[in-house]
Amino acid sequence: MAARTKTRRCRWAEGADAEMQRYHDRDWGVPTHSNSRLFEFLILEGAQAGLSWSTILRKRAAYRRAFLGFEIGKVARMNAAAQKRLLNDPGIVRNRLKIRSAIANANAALALKDEHGSFSRFLWSFVNDKPIQRKRGEPWRDRTRQSDAMSDALRKAGFSFVGSTICYAFMQAVGMVNDHETTCFRYQHIRKLATRRG
Repeated sequence: MAARTKTRRCRWAEGADAEMQRYHDRDWGVPTHSNSRLFEFLILEGAQAGLSWSTILRKRAAYRRAFLGFEIGKVARMNAAAQKRLLNDPGIVRNRLKIRSAIANANAALALKDEHGSFSRFLWSFVNDKPIQRKRGEPWRDRTRQSDAMSDALRKAGFSFVGSTICYAFMQAVGMVNDHETTCFRYQHIRKLATRRG
């Protein structure tokens, strides 16, 4: 009987728990153009500040319930009573600044949507609507000139918790950058998805 070939993943996912591996295998790096999905990842990456991604990933379903499926218009209309409810929700990170930031960011996202036609169009403009592909042997980065530009633009638009490192993690998550290692089984899958859209 032939030995099973080991699935090669990115190094950060190799020793991860099952939930993190599922996230790596199914979600991370898939090009995403849905306004609500992009908003979700931006808020979750901001919520991660000072914490681990595995902590946020375990709370993802609770975040979706708490923030009304991350529908931008609904989040933007959250009032003081909704904020109080969120501060008492054990399923999410109960940080007053991060909760207020999510609501303020939703209002800023609506303004960008009005200005640019869609929130997605604005965000994807930082990579010219084409995912950047990792090159073989390229060193790992935590920010780039594109993430610097996105961070600056989002801050000017009124967003918070959008530093360049957060923006780059966001870009990796939503497929603006295919940062799977070239030896990872997902690298070519994600590359094909980007080509298919074009």
